[in-house]
Amino acid sequence: MRTAITAVAMAATMAISAHAAPMEHPQADAQALDLAEKAIALRSVAGPGNRTPQVAALYKAALVAGGFADRDITITPVDDTAYLIARWPGSDPSLKPLVISGHMDVVEAKPADWQRDPFKPVVENGYLLGRGATDMKLDGTLAIATLVELKREGYTPRRDIIIEFSGDEETAMKTSAIIADKLANADLVLNIDGGGGVLDEHTGKPDYFTWTGAEKTYADFEMTVTNPGGHSSEPRAENAIDQLAAALLRIQHYQFKPELNELTRSYFLSAAKWEPGKIGIAMRAFAANPADRKAIATLTADPSMIGKIGTTCVVTMVNGGHALNALPQRATANINCRIFPGHPRAAIMAELEKVAADPNVHFTDVSAGSVATDASPMRPDFIAAVDKALGATYPGVPVFPSMSSGASDSMWFRNRHVPSYGASPLFIKQSENFSHGLNERTPIAGIPLAIDYYRSLFTSLSH
Repeated sequence: MRTAITAVAMAATMAISAHAAPMEHPQADAQALDLAEKAIALRSVAGPGNRTPQVAALYKAALVAGGFADRDITITPVDDTAYLIARWPGSDPSLKPLVISGHMDVVEAKPADWQRDPFKPVVENGYLLGRGATDMKLDGTLAIATLVELKREGYTPRRDIIIEFSGDEETAMKTSAIIADKLANADLVLNIDGGGGVLDEHTGKPDYFTWTGAEKTYADFEMTVTNPGGHSSEPRAENAIDQLAAALLRIQHYQFKPELNELTRSYFLSAAKWEPGKIGIAMRAFAANPADRKAIATLTADPSMIGKIGTTCVVTMVNGGHALNALPQRATANINCRIFPGHPRAAIMAELEKVAADPNVHFTDVSAGSVATDASPMRPDFIAAVDKALGATYPGVPVFPSMSSGASDSMWFRNRHVPSYGASPLFIKQSENFSHGLNERTPIAGIPLAIDYYRSLFTSLSH
């Protein structure tokens, strides 16, 4: 452990030599890494053997040891998982609470596919490796270690600080919805599973930092074609698989209307300077005119950009037929959509029905664990708090908003009209972001600065 913490300090010194020196809080630095390693070792994956409740117990023990009252922390079992809610009472009970939101579960990882066992964490060459290193056990333990550090320093918040962790964010989001219901009176939610900094691919120095104030709505629509079928030696004009395939091709060639909101316009204008050549030019042109056909064509051709300019829908599963020598009686496909904020799922399904242009193709909304949300407002107090926190830890690094293409627990809070913002302080190269993928890892050099950032952000928004 001593070797790991020494490595953190050395790596941090090299990585931030051009930036502010981190404050001295060795206990918090060590606790964040130690807790993260212990949490990664607990296989908190939905299904048999799910150890999310054990992660919750680990986090509770750390909070109680750090000064939280046992009575202020609850762990609630739900199916094979659990969720945790811990409250730090503030001095003014009339104020709405500040909520710090995260999750304990992770996506499945098969050891045979990885270079090393994903549930045996290791610190190597300046990285924490293991399932959850990025999404999002290190972020969770950084927040816990920061709150313990603030208690150690004698800080007293004016408003309650609530830290909560859902137990199935990566799957059904049942606990996510329950928590949002319980905490619907929150003033503001800091989702530590979102946003973050980008490191330069060549130098490893910080390029920019984004916080997220919106995310696209997740949706699944099932397309179904049925037919009486018959003998394959007597083909007929109407074939369920052929009809489905034709509709899928029409959907493939369709593009939803590109659009902007306040967050994405700011993102395109700010991030364009870090994008080379035609992509950067297209980002600026699109921000100026979302109907610019040349800009749309350029951004649509880039997989990392197409999701930022509007709703996207793509076929993800197909199934058809019942025998090798029979005409298909049924063919189905799943269309997965990521919907730009402000559009209900029903409207997007109706648009797909028009595009399919075949009354024999029937659509059904089979989305699970998803609700539509609008973007969170550009709250001046939140923006000022992030600017202050980031400016103190990474002076001169640009800060601007962005929109997530995926779904997070923020969705449930925004659906209840509670502003929620992704604001993780971790920096990583885009080429090394392996969330949900193989050999997940996160650089540990940023641990001391991440705790500095959280100290500033938590106190600014709870004072």
